[in-house]
Amino acid sequence: MANTFLFNTYKNNRSGLADIWNAFMVENASFSKNDIPFCPTTTIDIPKRLIGFDEAKTIHKKMLRKDKNYHIEGFIHFYIDDSKFDGKRNSIWTFPQKALEVITHFDGIISPDFSTYGDFPSKLKGWNYYRMNAFGHWIGSLGISVISNVRWNTPDTIDYCFDGNPSNSMLALGSVASDLRYSINHSLFEEGLLHMIKILSPHTLIVYGSSKYPCFDKARQMGVKIVTFQSKTNEYYQRRKMI
Repeated sequence: MANTFLFNTYKNNRSGLADIWNAFMVENASFSKNDIPFCPTTTIDIPKRLIGFDEAKTIHKKMLRKDKNYHIEGFIHFYIDDSKFDGKRNSIWTFPQKALEVITHFDGIISPDFSTYGDFPSKLKGWNYYRMNAFGHWIGSLGISVISNVRWNTPDTIDYCFDGNPSNSMLALGSVASDLRYSINHSLFEEGLLHMIKILSPHTLIVYGSSKYPCFDKARQMGVKIVTFQSKTNEYYQRRKMI
């Protein structure tokens, strides 16, 4: 298969050959019929807290001055703007070893939430699903705890967007980027959520953002445990209400 060829090609010893595709990330990975690498959830523990990758980098920089072997309880998440983890100078895909230097000091990660906006070309959406699962598989292969991230978009992604996620497991999703504040977005999000539950039967769903929407009530009725972590935006507005 093409994925096996990719890894074997970059594994050989031809002079000058560089792994510009991060084929090392999918060594020993299983692939779906759509060539999406499988990213299992490797932990049964619910995170104590979720920390954005941008915040984790700031913590890392400060803590290294005090203790190079520091450890922070909490999982790193990527439910933030792509420019904060996939920019030209800070991309976890282009500079994975630099990202690993940060990640190793935390309890684990939720696999990266590379964007798949509805107006993206279909091939770009597929590439970002691939990268999400490839990176998550790689981190898990290093013995670091990973929670597999699920995301979906327009109907054309439904055929492959859940290919790389485990069944009967704990999964995670971010509701912040779906603009559920606006009712026009509810039906598409609910359709994807319920379809995902029917296909993957998760026992636990970690939600970053608000879960105070009818679709999450339906998920609970289907036997899914919903564990919610407020986003930074939600926390901000909660504090304002208390003033």
